[in-house]
Amino acid sequence: MAQKSAQDLLAENKAARKILAELGALLGAPTQPETSASPIKEGIMTIAPTKTVRELVVEVPNATRVFEKLGIDYCCGGHRPLEQACASANVAVDDVLRALEQNTDASTGTAARDWNAAPLGDLVDHIVNKHHAYVKAEVPRLKALIAMVVGVHGKNHPELEQVQIAFSELANELTSHLMKEEQILFPYVKQMAGVARCGPSCFGTVQNPIQVMMMEHDNAGEKLREMRQATSNYTLPPDACSSYGALFVALIELEQDLHEHIHLENNILFPRAVQMESVRSARDG
Repeated sequence: MAQKSAQDLLAENKAARKILAELGALLGAPTQPETSASPIKEGIMTIAPTKTVRELVVEVPNATRVFEKLGIDYCCGGHRPLEQACASANVAVDDVLRALEQNTDASTGTAARDWNAAPLGDLVDHIVNKHHAYVKAEVPRLKALIAMVVGVHGKNHPELEQVQIAFSELANELTSHLMKEEQILFPYVKQMAGVARCGPSCFGTVQNPIQVMMMEHDNAGEKLREMRQATSNYTLPPDACSSYGALFVALIELEQDLHEHIHLENNILFPRAVQMESVRSARDG
């Protein structure tokens, strides 16, 4: 029997979840209410390749899914023009535009909430309740899983120790990073989003902590790339056990969640917070 890659296992995992959801619907299980959706935009093929990846993920519904699938960095590398990002990922620009169009056409009108228009406090709550909670739950689980896999397979696969080191560094930085956001930056952003006059902060302009957070995002992106490179894009060796495969699936899912997490902050939350601070400063004097 041919050895399955971690990507194959991840696809099977998602397919199983979809089947369970469909069975639940047939049995009358309650469905999750949809959040307010942004309208589907058309004319993707007219997008100029000089537009930045950041602009596209903000403007085009489900663009993050396309970029994730094609290996285009839309979080830390979102400032680059599409044509430059495609060159780095070794993907043709026309293929990307076509994929964006097909992905939008396939949408049924239930695209993700337009966080560029949602209240800033709602976006902060979404990031904390979904992405921060996910990281806090996964980090200890993955630490234990990596230790177990390294203990069994590390002798034959020394690259696993590279993964363990990179993940440990990533986990330590994420723990500090989330704390700084939740205790310092995010409360101030929510205070700015309120109707009352915003008091002074302990860090001067909001651009100061944002700059630090973005630098730490870049570091996290580098650790993700190190792990993917060490494992040859999470390719399972012939002697991989089920735990080995489960580890790679979990690391891919963590990578995808962090990409979405960083995108929401770098490309939407932070620019909106800077703009809001400027508006409030001009208004409050």
